[in-house]
Amino acid sequence: MKIKVGVIFGGESVEHEISIITACQAMKNMDSDKYEVVPIYIAKDKTWYTGAMLKEVDVFKDFEDLKRFASKVVLVKTESGFELQKVSGLFRKTVNYIDVAFPIVHGKGAEDGSLAGYLDSIGIPTCESNVLASSLGQDKVVQKQVLNACGIQTPKYVWFFDSEYLDNPSKYNKEIKKLGYPVIVKPANLGSSIGIKIAKDEEELTKAINEAISYDNKVIVEEVVKNLQEVNCAVLGNYEYQETSSIIEMKTGHAFLTFEDKYIGNGKKKGQFKAAPKSGESTLVEEANLTKDMEEKVRSISKETFKALNFSGVVRIDLLIDTKAKEVYVNEPNTIPGCLSFFMWKNNGKSYKQLLDDIISIAIKDFKSKSKKVTSFDSNVLSSYSGSKGMKGAKKF
Repeated sequence: MKIKVGVIFGGESVEHEISIITACQAMKNMDSDKYEVVPIYIAKDKTWYTGAMLKEVDVFKDFEDLKRFASKVVLVKTESGFELQKVSGLFRKTVNYIDVAFPIVHGKGAEDGSLAGYLDSIGIPTCESNVLASSLGQDKVVQKQVLNACGIQTPKYVWFFDSEYLDNPSKYNKEIKKLGYPVIVKPANLGSSIGIKIAKDEEELTKAINEAISYDNKVIVEEVVKNLQEVNCAVLGNYEYQETSSIIEMKTGHAFLTFEDKYIGNGKKKGQFKAAPKSGESTLVEEANLTKDMEEKVRSISKETFKALNFSGVVRIDLLIDTKAKEVYVNEPNTIPGCLSFFMWKNNGKSYKQLLDDIISIAIKDFKSKSKKVTSFDSNVLSSYSGSKGMKGAKKF
């Protein structure tokens, strides 16, 4: 019997469309001999839908007109398993069920641990990091605090809440000035380079912070690493075992890798290995040009980051190298990376189908391991509890 994999995607974040693209790619590449794919789409209004039609990316170009052909559902645990039940009608009719949940969502409201928490609460095997790891992976401030505590270097930074900055901008401007211009301004909880700006002086800083505040109530301002070489290394595994992918180098004609670079850029396909772009041209990726010692250092730091933040499944670690000082800094991890970073495993001899199979296998193994842990006691504390007197005045509903 095939394992029924519920691929959950969409969500309310600004990375909604990227999630759709990543999920549709993954669904087409899952091993059809082993898995039956069940698409579960979360619309921007947080409504959940399922239906075979949702496997096709073209459906989402005009979803408002086509959503009547999909079923509105909720995922619940019953005696029969994990069921997708219709929310309309007099009775909750079961339209499908799943054995494993495979979240492929990006950004706030899902990737940040919100979805992981719900899935964990109903007890289903899940192909992503747990609640804590997902939350740490999303919040650029807290993740740096944890990494620094573990002795893992990150760029120097200043962070604040929007209300703090608006109440006293000069205080934070002075702190940021100590980092040295230029600086890079980011919303603390977004991905895909959305809301990120480079500021070369205080005037540009103010504009960049105001834009970041429009996306998030928490903002981080970082130093720009000198003599920069930006690389990515994906890590696959769990707390017991980690495997690293090829290390790729990100090059762009812009000051940093933009949303357009990652997902739109001149119609070129993301994930191709090409030569460096000309000034102003969209980014392409190629294998990183590193010495053997530096390659080993990048792989080691990537694994350390994966373990320190308690990740599971596949995670892409973005790193910044000061080529002159030969220092490596962790920029940020991506707990559910775009395209699941499948193109980074090509030189390891791992196909996209095999990568997806590995991720699902890790989820099932972790679930079985966790199921063996003690979660409750046989003793009934309530049997000797004498607080029932307080119920005399309770109303019956």
